[in-house]
Amino acid sequence: MKTFRSVLSIVVYKISRFTKKNLLSDFFLLMRFLFSWNFAKDRKIRYINKFELRIYSQNGEDGILQTIFYKIGTKNRYFVEFGVGDGNECNTRFLKEAHNWKGLWMDAKYKSNDIKKELVTKENVEKLFKKYKVPKNFDLLSIDIDGNDYWVWEAIKYYKPRVVVIEYNSVYPPPIKVAVKYDANFEREADNYFGASLSALEALGREKGYTLIACDSNGINAFFVRSNLVKDRFLIDTIVNIYKPPKFGLKLDGKYVGYKKSKREMISI
Repeated sequence: MKTFRSVLSIVVYKISRFTKKNLLSDFFLLMRFLFSWNFAKDRKIRYINKFELRIYSQNGEDGILQTIFYKIGTKNRYFVEFGVGDGNECNTRFLKEAHNWKGLWMDAKYKSNDIKKELVTKENVEKLFKKYKVPKNFDLLSIDIDGNDYWVWEAIKYYKPRVVVIEYNSVYPPPIKVAVKYDANFEREADNYFGASLSALEALGREKGYTLIACDSNGINAFFVRSNLVKDRFLIDTIVNIYKPPKFGLKLDGKYVGYKKSKREMISI
């Protein structure tokens, strides 16, 4: 019954957000999601990108997260997401609205009844979690701060989210391990100097007890699941096959290369 309600909520919310401009594309993605869901119920999932579906997220994260939690279950339906903007387009809004999840939204520029205006740094991240009474073990952490993502995740020691979604810099393919130089007051410019490469994040995740299971097709977000929850639920591919190159920014010879080259240099991890 829970599975039926979960799928029904996806159908209802997705149809409610169909647009004339993207009608055929939206319909196709919904049908692909439902078809894949039907065949994945009792099987290990390998090609999780088939479950991409955008409701309130930017790159299909809604469908991927729905599928991950269908496979691993939930503990307390609590999320933490920072870098949510104004909250209209983020990774946890669908869970909050459709499935009554609760949690903490933070952003450095926006403030509302739902969003705490906080600049998250490696020095204060766990203090902020404590301030807002985040449980030690919670279901989902989503990090998208366009800069110190690697360093902030590294600094989270006490808290143990079951799933982590984090933006990666897809300009740097495996096996390159780089990240921005840490600066608590980092400011993003319109260039390729941001975040960390997938290989750097995968190595960090492994140290913290997580397994990389997917990247969205646009080369924006990486999805990690606690390693003890992976068995019998997901078939894990190599990082080279999981990695997705950028589908954003500028094009060179018909191929996306991200944004313009930065004068700042990423550092090796």
